[in-house]
Amino acid sequence: MPMLSRRALLLGGGGLVAAAATGAVLLEEGVLPGRAAVERRLGMTGPAGVVPTERTGGRTSGTFTSAARGGIPTGWTISYPPGSAEGDPLPVVVSLHGYGGDHRSSFEHGMHLDRFQAAARAAGAPAVAIASVDGGDDYWHARTSGRDPQRMLVDEFLPLLHARGLDTARLGLFGWSMGAYGALLLGSTLGPDRVRAVAASSVALWPTRARAASGAFDSDEDFARNDLTTRTDALGRLHLRVACGTADAFCPGNEHLVGRITPTPASDFPLGAHDWAFWRRVAPDHLRFLAAAI
Repeated sequence: MPMLSRRALLLGGGGLVAAAATGAVLLEEGVLPGRAAVERRLGMTGPAGVVPTERTGGRTSGTFTSAARGGIPTGWTISYPPGSAEGDPLPVVVSLHGYGGDHRSSFEHGMHLDRFQAAARAAGAPAVAIASVDGGDDYWHARTSGRDPQRMLVDEFLPLLHARGLDTARLGLFGWSMGAYGALLLGSTLGPDRVRAVAASSVALWPTRARAASGAFDSDEDFARNDLTTRTDALGRLHLRVACGTADAFCPGNEHLVGRITPTPASDFPLGAHDWAFWRRVAPDHLRFLAAAI
């Protein structure tokens, strides 16, 4: 079977143009589960990331009632690298989950960041804690419902991490898809005095609110207020690394955003889809980048 280029698939033919325009929404909403399998069959996605087998360090989890999220129970997890434990004043990477995820997605049934953390430590990387928290499906920004997962991060979760001994003055942010968008949004809001570095995989970006995933924004004004392309000056003051697979419908938007930021962030646009296989493949480079920066 002849190989089809990403350009041919995204731009060739009326039906494929429509698929490209709506593919990001369908992927983010989780209603196009077969796309990644088709792309793999076409040779468009590259190798799948391999979860390391190193023995992990300890983890601790809990729940708090988040006023910023409307008084709902909010779960969290902290993962420590091998050789470290709760109370050690480690710098911390806060991992923001994608659409439909929760705090467990960073570890138990998704990214397996604790295993990548252990592998990085075994290879000589600095000791860094990784923390995750429930953000719901509110795209990590304030909503008209009254829920505000970004305020939860700043006013509730970071103080919780600090109270447990972690050095939140040396903060890194990590995320994939919706979480990557949230990480860049939070980084651009807090600035380099609070955030040392951000690593983002397959940032969920849309050119207009009309083309965004259903429920991602409350209004055109909400979209404009949280549009990353209007925050390039703020993003340029951060240490950034962005990765997105070329078979991902979000890739053109990711490339466009990176191209507008000065200085140009570290970036990687290899073969890959909008799936765990790609996110796990780029996770080691992201974690090395964050550990070195924080």
